[in-house]
Amino acid sequence: MKELVTIKEIARQLQVSVSTVSRALRNNPRIGLKTRESVQALAGQLKYSPNAAALNFRSGKSGIIGVVLPEIRENFFSEALNGIEAIALNEKYLVALYQSRDSFEREKQILSALTANRVEGILLSAAKESQSFQHVRDVIAQQIPVVLFDRIPPGVKTHQVGCDVKNGAYQATKWLAAQGFRRIALLNGPPTLVACDDRYEGYITALVENDLPVDSILIKRVDLTPEDTAKKMAQLLALDPRPDAVLAFNDYVALDAMRICRNQGMTVNKDISFASFANLPMNMYLEQPPLVSVEQHPFEIGQKAAEMLIRSIQSGTVPGSDGYERVIIDSHLKVWQ
Repeated sequence: MKELVTIKEIARQLQVSVSTVSRALRNNPRIGLKTRESVQALAGQLKYSPNAAALNFRSGKSGIIGVVLPEIRENFFSEALNGIEAIALNEKYLVALYQSRDSFEREKQILSALTANRVEGILLSAAKESQSFQHVRDVIAQQIPVVLFDRIPPGVKTHQVGCDVKNGAYQATKWLAAQGFRRIALLNGPPTLVACDDRYEGYITALVENDLPVDSILIKRVDLTPEDTAKKMAQLLALDPRPDAVLAFNDYVALDAMRICRNQGMTVNKDISFASFANLPMNMYLEQPPLVSVEQHPFEIGQKAAEMLIRSIQSGTVPGSDGYERVIIDSHLKVWQ
């Protein structure tokens, strides 16, 4: 492997001091024009590139932002990461990616490691197991900016970027009612996620406005695993009368629930229909996708969160000390059939 050229090598070849080379490369006027030109010409000839780690060490900055999310395999989070990276790269920041895998202990461990390594800021989408958020407040207390996105824990005073899932649930339920569905069930997520309350409120509001029954037996919470979704969907199908439509927490939950319906000999979107969240790209390839899916704009959420974090880093202000900003992006319905 070819060794990287250092300023020591440039100094040796030109028979000047290392400090002279360093200043000349920064175009410092204390160094004569002829010397600056010689240093810069040789640096170009040798293809010299500054050592980013050394520069960051001297400046006391790492040039790294940490991103902590539940699962990169989920399309929503991979799209959000694409948005984050697009902004970070343009602003000359590196992204250190970590997955909590929805574990509270793992999330705490990751934040502790990022803090110890003095990343310049952190973007966090909370794990579903997380119910206490002192570990997030501890990071902020150490003057490290934190921006929460999508899964936003309550009571943490810092910048936040999310999607209006309450209105998304309202619009999806309203759309189902307009198609003539009268017994609409809700497969909601775990109570630890604030967005589940938003989905519930939007769903209930649409039912009431459309004079449809609000029946607690039609509302199930799932832990977002295929096994629990299968169990809760089977419970809904055992009802008499059973639901004629289901609003699911996201497309993954909808797909797992659809599988149970098919296993019981039902035709999806004929015997029972689905609406959901996330608008997975794979929906366009399915013969029986959800009738409608709520687009949550993860790429834009990632971009906004990264922009917010970098502004905070560059301004030297930590959200919470001087107030914080909350950005909520509008959702919209994607009708597939």
